[in-house]
Amino acid sequence: MIIRKVELETVCGITSTLPDNQYPEFAFAGKSNVGKSSLINALMNRKSLARTSSQPGKTQTINFYNINDALYYVDLPGYGYAKASVEVKAKWGKMIERYLHKSVMLRCIFLLVDIRHEPSENDKLMYDWILSGGYHPVIIATKLDKLKRSQVQKHVKMVREGLGVEKDGIVIPFSAETKQGREEIWELIDRIVESQEGEQEDSRTVLP
Repeated sequence: MIIRKVELETVCGITSTLPDNQYPEFAFAGKSNVGKSSLINALMNRKSLARTSSQPGKTQTINFYNINDALYYVDLPGYGYAKASVEVKAKWGKMIERYLHKSVMLRCIFLLVDIRHEPSENDKLMYDWILSGGYHPVIIATKLDKLKRSQVQKHVKMVREGLGVEKDGIVIPFSAETKQGREEIWELIDRIVESQEGEQEDSRTVLP
């Protein structure tokens, strides 16, 4: 994918009205500090448009990035941030739920998990919740560069089994440092956009 134009077009808070976008949307979900902003920056071929931070819980809005006037990357608030209050966590959850239920242009959800560890209870809950909404999440196993090459397949299997990924479910190992996995994600996005062209805008379930 050649990135010609990138723009942070819309920022939605808890009470904001969701945008009525005309292009396919690709959402990114994951627990706090899993590397979501780093992944989105890599996919936009930018260093710091999506704000990265060593402080978890930085993303507290839904951010819509216009890519090439052809599609959107949608950065969702991170979940499982321990220091956030119960009230704040509930508001973030409702904001994510509202988006997933109401966006008619959402075509695929990427769920990020840390490849080094077994999926957390929050990861499992999010995976099952996305499935229950009629979507088939693509798993991005981040922080690949933290593993030795000989460990990768073992940890991919651990992620698959920990989440209970469907047999035909996709798991893509990714490194923000080396950009390994980026081309595979770009190709997947391109395929989905092409397959959706000409179909009704209210199509909800995507099987990559």
